[in-house]
Amino acid sequence: MNKEDYLISKISSSYVGDDGAVVDNRVYSMDAFFENVHFKRDWMSLSQIARKAMLVNLSDAIAMNAKPLYALVTLSLPKNIDVQEIDEIVESLHKVAKEYSCEIIGGDTIAGERLDFTITIISQTDNALTRKGLQEGDFLAYTGTLGESKRDLNRLFNGEKISSSSKFIEPILRKEFIEKARKYLRTGMDISDGLFCDTNKMLKMNDMGLSLLEEISDEVGSSGEEYEMLVSFAPEYYKKIIEIAKETNTPLIIFAKVSNNKFYFGCSNHHF
Repeated sequence: MNKEDYLISKISSSYVGDDGAVVDNRVYSMDAFFENVHFKRDWMSLSQIARKAMLVNLSDAIAMNAKPLYALVTLSLPKNIDVQEIDEIVESLHKVAKEYSCEIIGGDTIAGERLDFTITIISQTDNALTRKGLQEGDFLAYTGTLGESKRDLNRLFNGEKISSSSKFIEPILRKEFIEKARKYLRTGMDISDGLFCDTNKMLKMNDMGLSLLEEISDEVGSSGEEYEMLVSFAPEYYKKIIEIAKETNTPLIIFAKVSNNKFYFGCSNHHF
């Protein structure tokens, strides 16, 4: 049993199902970023850890074509952490929030055994990009180059070093591409659980399947925590989407067409 899906199914709200909950023109989203679940302290500096914690939360707002406004940050701090380390964490959180014009307005702290982050982002949108609305014949595409995050995670598990520019450490958010392409996009979401699993989520929400235009390797399709974008668009907007991708320097791979079938990828859930 997929326990994450089971838990979500028990929340009876019409707002559940996207990267964030759209209420009027506000988007509310929250993600956890926990030590020994999402990262290990010896893999990254405290500044890098805090930066990624904020970026993966901002990703939900960006994915929905929303402008981040405010953040609420809850921190679980190990008892042996010192004030200089706390300063490094807080300064990094503020720095990345400021890059996206987002203000940290509160939160909570508790003493714990690990360094854990839980962040809520409140953002605003006039035209939310959601997972609902796929139509037969739409193209499915993803941004960027997938596979690096899983590759580098495996290297870390093997005790190797990875580049500080690795997407496992420094996710790339496609803000400019989404803003410019939004009116031509049918659906969208960020790729956090891997292309295979996240494509399945979008297809099942719309009771659709797909026809592959190119084979996707397991290395590409099963790499989680990429935070690239999975998008769909009607064929008549193909040239416009390609034009915007070039204009914003966004690699874009069109890998499938939406079909009225039950073709889904095989995927393993990353949670529990």
